[in-house]
Amino acid sequence: MKVGFLGMGSMAQAMIEGFLKSGALEGRDIYASGGNYERLEKNCRRFGCIPCRTNEDVIEHSDMVVISLKAAMVADVIRPLAESMKGRIVVSIAAGYTFDTFRDILGQDVHYICTIPNTPVSVGEGITVFEDRHSLEKEEYEAFYTLFSAIGLVQPVETGLVGTAGTVAGCGPAFASMFLEALGDAGVKYGLPRRTAYELAAQMLCGTGKLYTEKRQHPGEMKDAVCSPGGTTIRGVSALERAGFRDAVIRAVDEIEG
Repeated sequence: MKVGFLGMGSMAQAMIEGFLKSGALEGRDIYASGGNYERLEKNCRRFGCIPCRTNEDVIEHSDMVVISLKAAMVADVIRPLAESMKGRIVVSIAAGYTFDTFRDILGQDVHYICTIPNTPVSVGEGITVFEDRHSLEKEEYEAFYTLFSAIGLVQPVETGLVGTAGTVAGCGPAFASMFLEALGDAGVKYGLPRRTAYELAAQMLCGTGKLYTEKRQHPGEMKDAVCSPGGTTIRGVSALERAGFRDAVIRAVDEIEG
C-alpha cells in the first residue's frame, strides 16, 4: 500500500508517525505534498517519506490518497484533481466535509470516505471517527479499516452524528490534557516533583481508559469502585461536583456543537 498525503500539517504528521511506529507503513511507502516545499522536505526527512512538488505527483504514486488540507482550501484544490483520483482510495480528514459535500467536488466515480482522526493516532492509541456512508468497495473498505486500525480505534457513526463524535474524540485530548495538567499542579502543590506528578496523572488516564475499554463497566461503577464510604476519594468527587465539573465538560461540548 502506497499512501499519499495532500497537505502535511499537524494531523497528517501525527498519522504518519503512527503508521511508522506501528509498522503498518514504511517511510518509502508515503508520499506528501505541501504549500511550502522547503518545510515539506524537512518534515519528510524526519519521517523518511517522499516529498512531491505537486499534488498530481502524490496521486500518481499512491494507492490511497489522504486529503489533509485546511478545510477552506479543499474545494478549490481538490476539484481539479478529481479525474486523477479515480482508481484510488480517497480518505478525507478535512473537518466539516461529509459524503454529500464531497460528491459535488469529486463526482460519482471517485471512491472516498470521510474521517476525523485525533492526535493520539501518533502513538497508536487514537480514534478515527468515520461517516458510515461512503463509496468504497468491499476490498477498499477493508484496506482502509486495516490500515487505520493500526493507529487506534476506528469508529463508524451516522452522518448526523459525525460532528459530535469528532468533538468528543477530536477535542477531547485538549480537555484531557487540561485535566492532566491540573491534577499535576495539585500534586506539585503538595510536594511532588512536576515530572513525577505528570507521569502519575498521565498513566492514570491511560489506565482508566483501558480499564473501561476492556471491561466495559459503566463509568459510574468505575468511580464507585474507588469511592469507599467516608473515604478520601468521595470527598474529592464531592468537591468536583460542587465546582460543576460535569457541567463544565458538557458545556464545553455545547460551545462547540452550538
